[in-house]
Amino acid sequence: MGICLSNQIKAETTFYTVSGLDSRNVSGNGTDISNSNSKHSSASVPPTPRSEGEILQSSNLRSFTFSELRSATRNFRPDSVVGEGGFGSVFKGWVDEHTLAASKPGTGIVIAVKKLNQEGWQGHREWLAEINYLGQLHHPNLVNLIGYCLEEDHRLLVYEFMPKGSMENHLFRRGSYYQPLSWSLCMKVALGAARGLAFLHNAETKVIYRDFKTSNILLDSDYNAKLSDFGLARDGPIGDQSHVSTRVMGTYGYAAPEYLSTGLSACYPIQF
Repeated sequence: MGICLSNQIKAETTFYTVSGLDSRNVSGNGTDISNSNSKHSSASVPPTPRSEGEILQSSNLRSFTFSELRSATRNFRPDSVVGEGGFGSVFKGWVDEHTLAASKPGTGIVIAVKKLNQEGWQGHREWLAEINYLGQLHHPNLVNLIGYCLEEDHRLLVYEFMPKGSMENHLFRRGSYYQPLSWSLCMKVALGAARGLAFLHNAETKVIYRDFKTSNILLDSDYNAKLSDFGLARDGPIGDQSHVSTRVMGTYGYAAPEYLSTGLSACYPIQF
């Protein structure tokens, strides 16, 4: 994946996206005000090419200014960093519950602000893909994307804050904050993540996630699992296709042998 850091991103940049999905309505507290128990999208139609402008305009997400997010994160202070990744750093911030304007630390609602590292290996394309998918898809086991910032060279994404961090932290880190999870909590997280994947793979949505790993499984205050980071996602099979041709993406780890040998990935519905 290349890095797009030009000041002039071409408006004709095209993505293929799932159309016909219920757009998410975000309330002032950053939570979804549509049916939070919905497991499926509305009836889908064949994916259509969408330009950058169309994706941003139809996402129903809040467009933040860089100044707003700088204030919300206390000027992106190092002690506000809650995570690091290929995209860049994730900062903890605060915004007003009703207006989503920056507020003082400890007041309003907590948000997570992902800021593109311009020297990193991910870039504008992944940033736009995140908006493309999470701006449309809604499910209790997908992280809520509240808004974005596109200003000169700045590319940022604003999410609901997940206070228990990632599953990776609980599995591989030890300390006063991250404690080993009980067996029942591990099963709860695994089931939640599986439900998120099942939603993406169902007959209406058909999205291939392509970056399923413990660092992308985030946990809320009740240890409900939510999938995050859709920068590598792509649309699944269309019409009579039973497979799509893909290449291995994201962090290397386990992959099904038949996928590695053929490059074909099947999208089968999973029922829970």
